[in-house]
Amino acid sequence: MQSNFSSLDWMIFASYFLILILTSVILSQTKIKTSRDYFTGGNAMPMLAVAISVLATSQSAATFLGGPEYSYKHDLTFLGFYVSAFLAVIFVAKVLVPKFYAVNAITVYEYLEHRYGETSKRYAGIMFLVGRLFASGARLYIGALAISMILFSDILPVHIAISIAILMIGALAYTYFGGVKSVILSDIIQAITYIGAGIAVLIYLYYSLNTDFSTIVTTLNDNNKLKLVDFSFSGGFTIWTLLTGWFLLNIAAYGLDQDMTQRVLTCKNQKEGEKSLIYAVLFTIPVAILFLVIGLLLYLFYQHTEMSGITSACVDQNVDGQSVTIFMLYILNEMPEGLRGLVTVGAIAAALSSTNSVLSAMSSVAVEDIYRPWLASKDKDEAHFLKAGRFMVVTFAILLCGMAMLSFYWQQFTELPLLNFALGVMAFAYASLLGVYGAAIFTNRGNEKTVLFALIGGFLTVLILQPYILGHIIDLKVDFAVMMIVGTLVSFFIMMMGKEERDQKTI
Repeated sequence: MQSNFSSLDWMIFASYFLILILTSVILSQTKIKTSRDYFTGGNAMPMLAVAISVLATSQSAATFLGGPEYSYKHDLTFLGFYVSAFLAVIFVAKVLVPKFYAVNAITVYEYLEHRYGETSKRYAGIMFLVGRLFASGARLYIGALAISMILFSDILPVHIAISIAILMIGALAYTYFGGVKSVILSDIIQAITYIGAGIAVLIYLYYSLNTDFSTIVTTLNDNNKLKLVDFSFSGGFTIWTLLTGWFLLNIAAYGLDQDMTQRVLTCKNQKEGEKSLIYAVLFTIPVAILFLVIGLLLYLFYQHTEMSGITSACVDQNVDGQSVTIFMLYILNEMPEGLRGLVTVGAIAAALSSTNSVLSAMSSVAVEDIYRPWLASKDKDEAHFLKAGRFMVVTFAILLCGMAMLSFYWQQFTELPLLNFALGVMAFAYASLLGVYGAAIFTNRGNEKTVLFALIGGFLTVLILQPYILGHIIDLKVDFAVMMIVGTLVSFFIMMMGKEERDQKTI
């Protein structure tokens, strides 16, 4: 299979990376003196910039490529995920964010230090690093799929590895020197890029269908593609799972995941932090609609050829025996030159926006929650911790590249759908953290020992419920939402077994 990139496509591709280089150089000029400045931007970031940054990170290449895939194969019920996210964000803004600002936190896990003791913060930090390594490795892998198809027209392991390296180098260019401030400002560039690419695809797809708007809507409705709410008990994105398991996931994603919440902690005060989260989800909903509608138009293009006017559309989503998304197939085989390059750049932008942020988040937890209080000697100055932060950025870049390659083989082994895989792997750490924070905020139970056991218990519960473990023991497939609920409850009940120690305090 030969590359379909034209000279114009390569020119757009090269121009984008030139912009990345120039902006990374400009943003790296920011003067940073302390690790707090490196990880929180001196608590001086504009609220709208933070909101856009959270939007950019929450989307990633999983949504850019996986969103259209879901609506192409199913309907619009995935949109309910963002309604669930909005409800979760209200909870996070009113319950969690005030507690984080009350302790002047650099990481969200510092709350546990004030609630249970320093060791509990370290336990939660390690759990975050493990879970985020899984989740962000999956995201990086999904982004690398797009790069591999463009540069090599296949997804062979060696080409996936090269593509992963390209994305990680781009992420490091922003994160290493400028810290979270550079990440937030660069996310604005990436968001504009991939949303602009999505709009361009939508317009081109719409006008490539030889029919009017009313016929498009009627055809989609007749094929049951416009369903917004699923009241069945089939799992997936039904109303019941959205209000339970997915609701819990969104609380964890926006409130207990340093990758997301780090941006909120860069705001000037608590009120702006709360607003940034709410605005982020409100901005995310139309973006999600954009990519779901692209999937619907792709359905008409490939499944109703009387509209697209083509006689033989290639709908084989297997390349070298491995699956690619319908959107990627369309980009490579049907798009005109120029637009193909623009959309490819959009996919890269989506991948970069989630990759550079996680490097900063993981580094902040490693330095502030583990290294500074546990391993570093007391005579170390802020210059030392700033260097440690940058060292950890590089360290996690290497680890994430390794996890992305593991994700490549994991995806092939488990045969999980692209979007569900990226979202589902987050539950390993999220369920544990939800149980611990639920006990810390709403009860007077638990202590440092039960924090450790609760984190391990929730993690192992979700792991055991995975289809590649439980499915080999009994013929039972557990829905992702159920995994979240069960894992959270196990973690919470373990916390309930521990009595509050005398020196603990409620915040």
